[in-house]
Amino acid sequence: MSEFDVAKQTLKKRREELAARVSSIDATLQAPLSADFEEQAGDLEGQEQLEGLESAALKEIAAIDAALHRIAAGTYGICIKCGEAIAPKRLEAVPTATTCVSCKT
Repeated sequence: MSEFDVAKQTLKKRREELAARVSSIDATLQAPLSADFEEQAGDLEGQEQLEGLESAALKEIAAIDAALHRIAAGTYGICIKCGEAIAPKRLEAVPTATTCVSCKT
């Protein structure tokens, strides 16, 4: 068992959750608008909110994919700015972290 197996499992589970959310949002966005013009305005506003949620989910999926790639490459947990180890507590809190606390700011 490697050092980051738990992180890998956590990341994969979160990615699955997000992929399901994106799929659900896509299905909702594909639904036809109401025939009533007033209801269409509400529908369009709701679609804008859903698109924002979808965009955030897709960004998180990209960050997770990058973290999984770093795990596979053996560079996970190493700060991309200073090259020092990222504290395990930080990785536990933010499994997609690419920088240590010092370099975060």
